[in-house]
Amino acid sequence: MNEQRTQEPDYGNWVSTKLIYVSVAMAVFLLCLSSILLLFGLALVFLVFVAGAVLSIVTSFYFAFARYKFSSRGGNVQAQIEQLVSDRLDWNGQGQVLDIGCGNAPLTIMIAKKYPNAHVTGIDFWGRTWEYSKTVCERNAEIEGVADRVKFQKASAAALPFEDGHFDVAVSNLVFHEVKDAKDKREVIREALRVTKKEGRFVFQDLFSVKRTYGEVDDLLKTIQSWGIERVEFEDTSHSKFIPKALRLPFMIGTIGIIYGEK
Repeated sequence: MNEQRTQEPDYGNWVSTKLIYVSVAMAVFLLCLSSILLLFGLALVFLVFVAGAVLSIVTSFYFAFARYKFSSRGGNVQAQIEQLVSDRLDWNGQGQVLDIGCGNAPLTIMIAKKYPNAHVTGIDFWGRTWEYSKTVCERNAEIEGVADRVKFQKASAAALPFEDGHFDVAVSNLVFHEVKDAKDKREVIREALRVTKKEGRFVFQDLFSVKRTYGEVDDLLKTIQSWGIERVEFEDTSHSKFIPKALRLPFMIGTIGIIYGEK
């Protein structure tokens, strides 16, 4: 039983357990503090802190629910969202693929398994913010039987260490908005397209409906076309049928969409 368990890939979860624990800890702290305030007769302040504690408890339950739904036990919503990128890719499967911000490599490996003649490179910065690592990526690739056709390296999505037009395909899933060393996230898209070959394919899923990050979608598409891109289209994926309504909130995955096309 233990041996079998070690052979399961670890693709992580977009909602970390730390986030849930922090919300619970905040609720406990506020409840303790409000009790002290009540002893001193500060009833109004007591109510404010109790309200904050209730909000923290609700938040912890919400994040726990989201983590469960993202997991394989709760409907595998996370994997299905990643699948949207793979499904949108229109390609003959011959050549080099770049997965930008690969995390623990679920999309990298998904692409490699779908296209047995492709070689896939996954890049990530693997910082402390997320529970991902290059070591886990390589282990997952071994478990999934694609280690001979995938490789991983540390790099920033804002400054990819590859020559212009190096890849036949570039993909990315919910990464661009997280790139801290790029103030204008549109430049991250431009950098991804720089390393894509002419007539190469690209599929990027991100929070493209967040106006403060990307502006209006139509304007974003026009900007991308102005870089000499042959074809670019947008698909709102936030209302995909498998996504529970509770997860379609703006701060969760209610603003996701896919930009795809041909360079």
